[in-house]
Amino acid sequence: MGVWTVLQERQAMLLDPAIRDWVLLPIMLVMVLVGVVRHHVTVLLNGPPKKADLKSARETKGLQRGAVLRAHGNHLPEHAFEARKAYLTEAFEKGTYLKDPKAGNKPKANVMQDPAYVETMMDGMKKNMMNIIPQTVIMGWINFFFSGFVLIKLPFPLTIRFKSMLQRGIETQDMDVSWVSSLSWYFLNLFGLQSVFTLILGSGHAADAMRDMQAMSTMGMGPAAGPQLSPTGQPQDMHKIFLSEKENIELTEHEWGLHNVETRLLVKYNKKPASVLLEQKHAKTHGASSSSTSPSSSSSPAAVAAAASGKKKGKRA
Repeated sequence: MGVWTVLQERQAMLLDPAIRDWVLLPIMLVMVLVGVVRHHVTVLLNGPPKKADLKSARETKGLQRGAVLRAHGNHLPEHAFEARKAYLTEAFEKGTYLKDPKAGNKPKANVMQDPAYVETMMDGMKKNMMNIIPQTVIMGWINFFFSGFVLIKLPFPLTIRFKSMLQRGIETQDMDVSWVSSLSWYFLNLFGLQSVFTLILGSGHAADAMRDMQAMSTMGMGPAAGPQLSPTGQPQDMHKIFLSEKENIELTEHEWGLHNVETRLLVKYNKKPASVLLEQKHAKTHGASSSSTSPSSSSSPAAVAAAASGKKKGKRA
């Protein structure tokens, strides 16, 4: 403890109060104002919200319907599950939910000739510009005027791994990790002011830089954003996606969620022993194995002859 106290005393520094008034608070205030201006400019550039394309929404909801059936099909009775399963597999194979069912596997035309694709790319470029330009200007302003400033000290100790994140722009190896440089203060505000923007602008604001970065990676995945794009930026082959979903539905097995619900309820409240469930499960598996072997025995010549004689007697009667 003595060595740690000596190190803390050596790292004690007195900061000029002018740093707080002319560096710390101005950086935070400028970032808040830039975020508010960026929100209003983005709203003006985007214009009124676009109406969802009916065919695109139907295509997306069709895939979601298959996923919901696979995830929650156990809540349906077996006959209802099988009916939906048969309908969706047939519809996915025929391309019923596609925007252009007649296209099928035909080669796609040039995507740059698709107005929806071009409009989607232009919207992405606008958002990218409104994200990059303000942040580049603020970083240049901080590097030019406040490079090398030490602004605050965090009230808790940190490990050496945080040094590169909190002390950017300061090439000092012996400084305590809890001291924060001006450039690192910019990044802390960039990730930490989202609650302030939500309080000022409300939810769904356009001042969230991190959300725009994530939206760029999944650009065009909404029903109103035109064609759905792959991570490489090319339109996806929706017919292949529907065929893949069809195979997933075919491989899904149904297990009735309310099977033995009365017994499970009694076991839960200690009205019956838990061994009852094990016995019923064992009986169910034994019955399934015996039913799987019954077709082979019924296909023997004696069984076929008995069935034929029974039919003849029924006709005579």
